[in-house]
Amino acid sequence: MPRRTLVVLAPRPLFQSFFTASHQKTLSLAFDWTVNSSREVTSAMKKQLREAEALITTWDSPCFGDELLQLASKLRVVAHCGGEVKKRFTGSLLEQLTITTAPEPMAEATAELAAALVLYCGRGIDRYRVEMRKRNNKIYDDAHLRGTPESLTGREVGMIGFGRIGRRIVDMLRGLDLHWRVYDPYASREASRDFPVEFVELKPLLKACDLLVLAAALTDETRGLVERRNLALLPNGATVINVGRGALLDLEALTKEVRKGRLRCAIDVTDPVEPLPPAHPLRTLPGAIVTPHIGGGTSKARREMADDLIDDLGRFFRGEAVKNRVTTAMLSRMT
Repeated sequence: MPRRTLVVLAPRPLFQSFFTASHQKTLSLAFDWTVNSSREVTSAMKKQLREAEALITTWDSPCFGDELLQLASKLRVVAHCGGEVKKRFTGSLLEQLTITTAPEPMAEATAELAAALVLYCGRGIDRYRVEMRKRNNKIYDDAHLRGTPESLTGREVGMIGFGRIGRRIVDMLRGLDLHWRVYDPYASREASRDFPVEFVELKPLLKACDLLVLAAALTDETRGLVERRNLALLPNGATVINVGRGALLDLEALTKEVRKGRLRCAIDVTDPVEPLPPAHPLRTLPGAIVTPHIGGGTSKARREMADDLIDDLGRFFRGEAVKNRVTTAMLSRMT
């Protein structure tokens, strides 16, 4: 197979966090490849794009529309590290190019974080951690005399979104006696045969659960879905866990509820600002856990994504079907 021209559009440290020395050696066997670290389309990048037959992109690469087809007339395939495909490749690019991603490793890692937060929040560990920092043993006395109210056994857990991430969360927590209520108008109801879930409408779900997991993609229909009025439906003391997209949730309304002490939260993603400014209340408020968008970004997940993307690049140039092609039909349910 002839060597192809590959351009990597990513800061070098970010590229290296995905593609190890071994991965790079594999790329060198099949490609003449270069790295361009710019987030903007520069004259140097345009020169590289003119010769590119393949691209590797990340969340720090420029976003492209149909102009990419003029800038890179030889381009045939794009391997994208990360999500946000819909806003990064617009126009007719999905129809005229093969754009492939590696969704499974990111979904696995994100579900892992969500499962950890369900366990942590479900047993009230954060509250006890705060109590144990006080200079008294009142929490010991309370636990000894009254027992602890938190348990996951028989717990009602709500979930919005039942795609790759949602299914993996339920899989990871199968050993627990949880009653999952799921809102996802697009998920096949036949999934309840393979997963211990009950599909319900949104309002009954919100009223019934004191643990709510957001695992949906961001679409026109889900943007701002969990806003002030829907947050108000949650029971007092409920916890909102967001590992999906920040814009699923009204951050200002959530902050007010947490500040009042009515709700708690554990959020990995935020919108309209990310990262949250150091002075943002949720970074210090009791009842709030904020992590720095770590869900799908583990080193293990990144290496596995590189494996999948290299495999798909090889498949493409051998004339075989790629495994993870993004099609226009998929866009309505993708971020």
